[in-house]
Amino acid sequence: MRAFYEQPWADAPDDPEPWAWERRRALLLGTARAGERVLDLGCGAGRFVAALRDHGADPVGVEVADGALERARRNVPGADLRRVEDDGSLPLDHGSVDLVWCSEVLEHVADTDGLLVEVRRVLRPQGRFVVTTPFHGRVKGAWTALAAFERHFDPAGDHLRFYTPRSLAAQLERAGLPAQVRSWGGPPLLRRSLLARAVRAS
Repeated sequence: MRAFYEQPWADAPDDPEPWAWERRRALLLGTARAGERVLDLGCGAGRFVAALRDHGADPVGVEVADGALERARRNVPGADLRRVEDDGSLPLDHGSVDLVWCSEVLEHVADTDGLLVEVRRVLRPQGRFVVTTPFHGRVKGAWTALAAFERHFDPAGDHLRFYTPRSLAAQLERAGLPAQVRSWGGPPLLRRSLLARAVRAS
């Protein structure tokens, strides 16, 4: 399974700009507070870790791919960067994080329920969880079904899951992270992401 996650990094640039970088950075920095311990779950090459550090937060970046972590270590020297354990657990103590940022990552995860249980474990009581994930909606979904179904839902692609607001809310609820979920980013009928916000109960 680890090879699956390493493959996209084999020929990636050293510091690739994340999709919708400016919009997602603004969302993150509008949520994170100075001094907070913030987990960037699926930190990639480290752009959000650097932004959090510049913002005054105390970030830790976690990745499953060594290729991503190698880039992040070069791009954000001295940052706290860790690899997911072989059993899928997060390399963090119980209740050690104020905020978990998981942006455009959940759709790539094979054991999503297991990961979300880990997110809840590492969050402090009243800690926050912010998720973005691709969204098809009715207009985009209809266009995809008519014009690009096989290409978009390619079994060899790296997106393993496709969410609706209801299915994302249900999965978060199962993990003990009840969330408000809404479409986000772009004009109303063409929004490209879902945004979920959850708070870990005491």
